[in-house]
Amino acid sequence: MKIRRFALPILIFLTGIEAGVLSAQQTQPPHLEKRGAATQLIVDGKPFLMLSGELHNSSSSSLEYMKPIWPKLEALGLNTVVTPLSWELIEPKEGSFDFALVDGLIDQARAAHERIVFLWLASWKNGMSSYAPVWVKSDVARFPRVFEHGNPVEILSPLGTATEEADARAFAALMRHIKQVDGSQHTVLMMQVENEVGVLGDSRDHSPAANRAFNSAVPEQLTSYLKTHYNELYPDLRARWDAHGDKTTGTWTAVFGDDLRTDEIFMAWNYAGYIQAVAKAGKAEYDIPMYVNTWLAGDTTPPGEFPSGCPEPWVVDVWKAAGSSLDFYSPDLYATNFEEWCRRYHRAGNPLYMPETRGLEAGAANVFYALGEEAGFGFSPFAIESEASATDPLGESYHAIESVMPLLLEHQSAGNVHGFVLGSDVDFTMNGYTLHVTRDEIFGNRAASGFGMIMAIGKDEFLGVGKGFRVTFTQRPESGPKVGIAAIDEGVFKDGKWIPARRLNGDENDQGKAWRFDSRGGIKIEKISLYRFQ
Repeated sequence: MKIRRFALPILIFLTGIEAGVLSAQQTQPPHLEKRGAATQLIVDGKPFLMLSGELHNSSSSSLEYMKPIWPKLEALGLNTVVTPLSWELIEPKEGSFDFALVDGLIDQARAAHERIVFLWLASWKNGMSSYAPVWVKSDVARFPRVFEHGNPVEILSPLGTATEEADARAFAALMRHIKQVDGSQHTVLMMQVENEVGVLGDSRDHSPAANRAFNSAVPEQLTSYLKTHYNELYPDLRARWDAHGDKTTGTWTAVFGDDLRTDEIFMAWNYAGYIQAVAKAGKAEYDIPMYVNTWLAGDTTPPGEFPSGCPEPWVVDVWKAAGSSLDFYSPDLYATNFEEWCRRYHRAGNPLYMPETRGLEAGAANVFYALGEEAGFGFSPFAIESEASATDPLGESYHAIESVMPLLLEHQSAGNVHGFVLGSDVDFTMNGYTLHVTRDEIFGNRAASGFGMIMAIGKDEFLGVGKGFRVTFTQRPESGPKVGIAAIDEGVFKDGKWIPARRLNGDENDQGKAWRFDSRGGIKIEKISLYRFQ
């Protein structure tokens, strides 16, 4: 009887603890968290996958212009909008801040059931400095410029101390305001700090201050980082340092060599130090994830033909050495070798987020690889308001992924999901089976393309999403029992519950030979169960 007497108070007490923990999780700002095999974005205590799109550069400068756009984005299946926010509009006069646009965009996003990633276009955008306020642009003595071929250009020098301080003050004021208006609702998920930074037109800044720094010793902070993290360095950077004796003291040319790539490393260090300082000032006011995006270069493209110093994969370690306020580095990925660039950025300590990429048919396929194979936590085609329409194939992909999102997040963490875009056949191992994935073909008709993702959801069960592919299974080891198809069901998820539709057999599984995702009729969601026999 005594146990029963205390059971209810104890239950109430424990329930109160659980409620308190849940409340604390929900009031935490958005943040990145390592969960199993994946780093995920946590929003209101739960993993969140950004099905997003980036606006044109000037769209969000006008609330009236944006009004008719939000419903189109919501209909396309977006849950997050990546939108520019410029320094010139936030601080038109030094020390005088105007946050009306910020508040209006947040209000509009909430009404459309969207989240936001803000792009802080301040000192640099696409290498240039066109988004800085005019009071910064016009005072070249206080806010010095990059020198190229003996002349100043419209690029603010990252060696300008006063410029860094002004940018950091403005960004801190912005983050302070966002916390005030959004610290409990979490409409704003992340911040991109600047945009595609780097020197265009020359391999480095040749201003007097930059020349002095270049001819001085490499900072010990950088060489110490290289030494401490030697085994984790990107292979190209490690090889360059090795080739010049792994020196920990000396000038930039002595440590890294006398060529354009050393100029690029020098600029990476200076841009990184500047932007790490800006991010640090913002995080001190409101600590949400912050990142820098990258204008990707070809492997043999000389610095200056792309923004020299931006966080290309081979200099990301230089950026990391400069500070820890930036949470990750991302590719603006328009290259055709999409998978290779994803792998270059998804490495230890750097999860994959795609802030800017191709949309339409390419994006509709690539999103499955980015979120499935590389455990990405977001995907964002550029110029999304121009492409958004009822016939945009990206919308079909987004709606399909949204329906399986809880399972996808769970299996990202477990490490048992694979995504693919079929340029060639793909093999991978899951759950004791080898899966051989090819473009779908039946009766001599082969799909023109194929893409999707597969999750292992049970001992002999898999869930697939996509179109234009087929899967055959082999038991591991191959000397073991043979594998047969027990059942294939297509269906949908509604409110997290699986609603089966057709049982697929006959032509739909090629007479029991394959798990098929026909390219006709749109993206399919299917479950398969297998059996073994001798």
